[in-house]
Amino acid sequence: MRRELRVIGIDDGPFDKFKVKSTLLVGTYFRGGQVLDGILSTKVRIDGANANLKIADMVNSSKFKKDLRAILLGGITVGGFNIIDIIKLYHATHVPIIVFLRKRPNITKFKATLRNLGMEKKTLAVDHAGPLHKVNNNFYQYAGITAEEAAQIISLTTTNAEIPEPLRLAHIIAAGIVRGESYGNA
Repeated sequence: MRRELRVIGIDDGPFDKFKVKSTLLVGTYFRGGQVLDGILSTKVRIDGANANLKIADMVNSSKFKKDLRAILLGGITVGGFNIIDIIKLYHATHVPIIVFLRKRPNITKFKATLRNLGMEKKTLAVDHAGPLHKVNNNFYQYAGITAEEAAQIISLTTTNAEIPEPLRLAHIIAAGIVRGESYGNA
């Protein structure tokens, strides 16, 4: 696998769901985990159902799409409970999806929370994410790629911290834009 493989890391910005109806999503376009070549952005509804559409539109309309080899997500949720169905996102973009997680989520509890909030339909997207796989001390899920290829991409793009650099920078940039200054762990 090429060291300068082109990937996009996508993360959402912070939000106060009592004050705003949408939140910023930032995509950082990287060569491997070394060089930032571009930034994409869009907005998604807080607790909405438009994450797949907005991400697919952002990626598919980008000048970076033709060289893109993977989309990295820092989880399957953005904007609260706006859930990304990674199988549908893969089919909408024809780009492999890798979900990177710093810790093992309690999927049973998460699905119960969705049911309690009247969002039972969203549990299907949780099921589509598939089983968790471990890489180092972290976890990942994937679509449109093998487990081994996903682990290789995570390894290639993890250069300055314990998370892939495209996700780390997307997080920092989104927080900096929304709050005027980034802070916290990325």
